[in-house]
Amino acid sequence: MRQTKTPKVKTPLLYKLLGPALAIPAGIVVKKTADTAWLKVRGYPPPKNPAAPGVTWPDALAWAAVSGVLYASGRLVAARGAAAVYEKVTGKLPPGVNADSAA
Repeated sequence: MRQTKTPKVKTPLLYKLLGPALAIPAGIVVKKTADTAWLKVRGYPPPKNPAAPGVTWPDALAWAAVSGVLYASGRLVAARGAAAVYEKVTGKLPPGVNADSAA
């Protein structure tokens, strides 16, 4: 039985540029937000390296949870923003994004 190859969809340059253009500022905002929130709640700066021996397990796990949720949210905002800008500029959805995939 032969497998048929799925044709590759070429990603337009505009969409490739929009991703980093929105992801970099989002990453900066997320880092500052995470650091500020940690400092406000805990009263001391977040661990620079959660794997370091001097960091307690509760702090390491809490920082992993906080930063993970915030970074994933920032990535989502950047991806959705890039898709929205691409659609506004070109009038069509970017490759790999379709309206039917929401259901």
